[in-house]
Amino acid sequence: MGSFSIWHWLVVLGIVVLVFGTKKLRGAGGDLGAAVKNFKSAMKDGEAEANKNTEALRAEIVDPGKSPAGDKQNEKA
Repeated sequence: MGSFSIWHWLVVLGIVVLVFGTKKLRGAGGDLGAAVKNFKSAMKDGEAEANKNTEALRAEIVDPGKSPAGDKQNEKA
């Protein structure tokens, strides 16, 4: 009584196809796939930006007295 058999799921799937139609289901699947693809792309972009910021902070910690703006000002003097 607690679990559904494969036949129950097939009947539910058949009713969903009858109600929504295959065209709408295909469109919803395509939209879901595009959303997942965009999410993965955004995660990779965010990870790359985080790595870039981490490297910049490490470089600043290693040599805190050296700053790009300060070097240019010292050359003019």
